[in-house]
Amino acid sequence: MSSQSQTKLFSQYHLGQIHLEHRLVMPPLTRLRSNPDDSPSDMMVTHYGQRASKGGLIIIEAATVSKKGIGYQGMPGIYEDRHIAGFERIADAIHAKGGFAFAQIIHTGRTSHVDLQPNGESPLAPSATSYHGHAFLNGEFVPVSPAREITVAEILEVVEDFRQAALRARLAGLDGVEIHSANGYLLDQFLQDGSNHRTDAYGGSIENRARFLLEVAKAVVSVWGPGRVGVRIGPSGTFNEMSDSNPEALFGYVAEQLNGLDLAYLHVIEPRVAGDVTRENAEADEVVASKFLRGIYKGTLLAAGGFNRESAEEILRSGDADLVAIGRLFTSNPDLPERLKNGYPLNDYDRSAFWGGTERSYTDFLPYQAEAAVTEAELVTV
Repeated sequence: MSSQSQTKLFSQYHLGQIHLEHRLVMPPLTRLRSNPDDSPSDMMVTHYGQRASKGGLIIIEAATVSKKGIGYQGMPGIYEDRHIAGFERIADAIHAKGGFAFAQIIHTGRTSHVDLQPNGESPLAPSATSYHGHAFLNGEFVPVSPAREITVAEILEVVEDFRQAALRARLAGLDGVEIHSANGYLLDQFLQDGSNHRTDAYGGSIENRARFLLEVAKAVVSVWGPGRVGVRIGPSGTFNEMSDSNPEALFGYVAEQLNGLDLAYLHVIEPRVAGDVTRENAEADEVVASKFLRGIYKGTLLAAGGFNRESAEEILRSGDADLVAIGRLFTSNPDLPERLKNGYPLNDYDRSAFWGGTERSYTDFLPYQAEAAVTEAELVTV
């Protein structure tokens, strides 16, 4: 490219009332380093503050909306008022550098273990189907416990849990929230017929299976108003054994219905990524991605999934997305926007430190300029 100033990635963008200085977003990355009471830890405050940039958007890792929504030990909670202070500290750290912060809110559904559930209860699911996923407990991944079918009364309770979580996020001084309806967690489990075998108003037809997500979205928007709520979907996702018989029709309907809610954005996971792993040659069997949804969804599209600087620039220039999320490289490059903008070398990420741990490979990565200063000092002393 002849000039960095000509890049689409580093052009400005108006996200509702939020003015972004660039289009590179830090997506929600589950790192499992909260306090034992599920409140955000000091480490988390430092981590997010390090990665904030002027006019940049950070989506904080998934926070559970209820104790029943916990599927990974160490994930933060936003299900009680005592959690507000921790999120306020994260928001303050990001705002101090001129950045913006959304909180992702989640219920993991069947992706859980009885030892993570209140009173050792069975995890909740749209249907009591066989499932071979994994929860995270005592520092390791363990097979999930058999789930039971959630009742309609409990569905309505979960809708209210999301609303209350959205309210706590607002009280914490965040800039918005993102509803997690991807990666095989509860709302996604309801959407897709591989996991939803219900015969009531929340199962069967596409309209019925999408009902839960849309009720949650309306409840959350009622708290935040227009332009402050995002929804994340994984239309071609296979993580956590997800599948649907007609994803084009399902996610086309979802996108069309979300048009009426005046969201901040629709966050789409591209098919090349399953969880935290890149799928080889995924484009060859691509089913539904940003390109497909661009013709249906009228608002801002945020694309995520295995992007680098070149592919991010390509999807923005094609018009198939308005913003791009790059996750794994953000774990090891706290100043990722500056590095990509200036062509600085990138640190490799440390996959062994993704899920739980200490400050190692979490808060100990340095910005490029600090790295260069350390290297220069080392050369002087030799």
